[in-house]
Amino acid sequence: MGQESVGRSPNGVYKRMRNLELKCRCPNLEAARERAERLGARDAGLLRQEDTFFPAPLARLKLRDPGEGPGELIVYHRPDETGIRGSDYLIYPAADPQSLACVLREALGEVGRVVKRRRLLLYQHTRIHLDEVEGLGTFVELETVITDQPEEAARAELERVAAALELENAEPVAEAYVDLLHAVR
Repeated sequence: MGQESVGRSPNGVYKRMRNLELKCRCPNLEAARERAERLGARDAGLLRQEDTFFPAPLARLKLRDPGEGPGELIVYHRPDETGIRGSDYLIYPAADPQSLACVLREALGEVGRVVKRRRLLLYQHTRIHLDEVEGLGTFVELETVITDQPEEAARAELERVAAALELENAEPVAEAYVDLLHAVR
């Protein structure tokens, strides 16, 4: 998720967005990057992200802080299943994520924090995340944003990207990084 996926209706109200996701462990991010580039994905840069998760009874709630500049408050619904799964989400821009984190922590408490370095590659509607997650290791996460195409076309694109990255034998991951961190502690 990122600024490319923020949806805003003409009247300024944020609308629900949807994507299809697949997450796998990946011991060799450089090989995955080379395969993605051979497919035609373009490198959109290296990101540092700190995601702070807050308790929320109806969905997952996280604040993404890039370290410098604005962040994003993200609420999402996604089943903890391996394989391709749908995710519905809303993103709200956070001009001052550090201050917002303090307010949310004071009001809600904190579930956990995930720190990662993410290489972002873009291919058509798919965001390819090559993640190095502190305390967990390395992962590939694919997100195909559903915009004007049918969900079946988004699924076909995600499957095409997964095949190009040779993820068919990779270990699938069902849980969010924050849940994986809780499991190893």
